[in-house]
Amino acid sequence: MEEKRKHKRAPIHMDLEIESLYVSGDHEGIKLNEKILVTNISKTGMAFISSKELPMNHFFNAKVVIDEEKMFYSVLRIVRSRKLEEGYDIGCEFVGLANILSKYIDEYVVEVEEKDK
Repeated sequence: MEEKRKHKRAPIHMDLEIESLYVSGDHEGIKLNEKILVTNISKTGMAFISSKELPMNHFFNAKVVIDEEKMFYSVLRIVRSRKLEEGYDIGCEFVGLANILSKYIDEYVVEVEEKDK
C-alpha cells in the first residue's frame, strides 16, 4: 500500500485532556471533559483513541507534551474519525503551529526512528 502521509508518524504515549470542542468562531461548543491516550504524532497532527465519536472539523485546545523539556499549547482540528471495536480512532491536525514547535516533533520522530534501528 502506498504511503499517503506527508510526514512520518511516531508512536507516543501521552495523556490529553479535551474540555470542549468548538467550531471556528463559536466558543460555546460541545463540552467533553475526557482524558485521552494519544497513539501517534507527526509534524502536522496526531491521532488518539476516544470513547466518544467526535464531530469532524471541530477544534480543541491541547497541551502537547513531547518530553520533560518540550511541551507547547496548540489548537487542533478533527479531520478523521474511524469506529473501532471499543471507541473511535480520531485524527487531527495542528492549526497554525509555529516552525520551532513543529521542530520539536521532527526531533522526536528522529529519536524514535533511531531507537528502532
